[in-house]
Amino acid sequence: MKLLHTADWHIGRTLNGYSLLDEQKAAFKQIMAIALAEHVDGIVIAGDIYDRAVPSTDAVTTLDQMLQTINIEHHLPIYAIAGNHDGAKRLNYGREWLAHTDLYLNTLLAEAFTPIETPDAQIFMLPFFDPIDARVYYQKQGLPEQEVKAIHTINDAMDLVLTDLKQLFDPNKRRVLITHFTVTPKLDTELDLTSETTSKVGGLATLTTDQFDQFDYVMLGHIHTRLASPDKERMRYAGSPVKFNVKEANSKFHGKGVDIVTITDDAISREFMPIKPQTDLVALKEDWQTLIDPAFYQMQPLEQAWFAITVTNFDRSRHLNVRAQLQQIYGTIVELDYQDRQTTTDEQTTRKIDELSPDELVNQFFHSITGNDLSTDQQQLVDQILVDLRKEE
Repeated sequence: MKLLHTADWHIGRTLNGYSLLDEQKAAFKQIMAIALAEHVDGIVIAGDIYDRAVPSTDAVTTLDQMLQTINIEHHLPIYAIAGNHDGAKRLNYGREWLAHTDLYLNTLLAEAFTPIETPDAQIFMLPFFDPIDARVYYQKQGLPEQEVKAIHTINDAMDLVLTDLKQLFDPNKRRVLITHFTVTPKLDTELDLTSETTSKVGGLATLTTDQFDQFDYVMLGHIHTRLASPDKERMRYAGSPVKFNVKEANSKFHGKGVDIVTITDDAISREFMPIKPQTDLVALKEDWQTLIDPAFYQMQPLEQAWFAITVTNFDRSRHLNVRAQLQQIYGTIVELDYQDRQTTTDEQTTRKIDELSPDELVNQFFHSITGNDLSTDQQQLVDQILVDLRKEE
């Protein structure tokens, strides 16, 4: 069995107001060409299919055309899961009848406990979920109340989920997992690699490789570079097919592409297949004199790429119409920043709101108003309210 592993399409993404749909369509054409040339038996999309929970009309139309090309025109199975950017309930529409054309789509935790059975492997599809989803699910399964209330972190939830998945293992088949989380080596390490929310993976709530030891291969989504893969042989991030921000434009994040994963009775192997950007994103960080020096800028792909430029040692009082001057030289500039001589930048910023779990968000708001953290009783009340709200969705 041969599968193409891709992830983090983020259909509908923009870059500082510039639509990336044309770039995403161009990347998809290459993905499709690779799939056909390699004669794959299916395509895996490991989460973050859309860029937002309520995608635009153009994004929906674009994804619909892509899925039809794969599944209807070329009759290839699709194994797709929801990521943290996807609206799980909205994306879930039609999943039961889509499965009749071999378009398998899991967006809710409850759906993860029915693996896809092939002659060679069991494919487990575990979408992104948070601890509240797990509390709701296990409460419905009749787990004792005290054990449900003990689910506070993603590690608490994942340990329960993986224990239940392992009960479904067929010892005569390869076990493949598709999921969408931050996974790091077991060692307490901080990887300086990019995700869609932060440049410090170690700053996120992470899972560790040892939790997935009983799977033969894990296809990951969530981190946008394959260089973040926590186990080069057994656990792989596909990375995003398009560069989405300046961090991904840096040289060490070059190399967008997909993995071709071959599963046999004896082994699982993979081969990386590169994707060439239609319009590259180039990040430059230089002082003003360097940026306007022909000896420097003539070495750049002028009028062929998008540029994200940071002007260092910048004296604002000496320069006017900086963007206009640079655009005359470089063409499209999607981002322009300055580092003044008198200031320095601090990359250790406070956690973004979209990185906080719902209970953390409530606690942070409570602290900002009262100066105190939630008490144990208050925290339990918040937990129960959040569970009740999730049930109503």
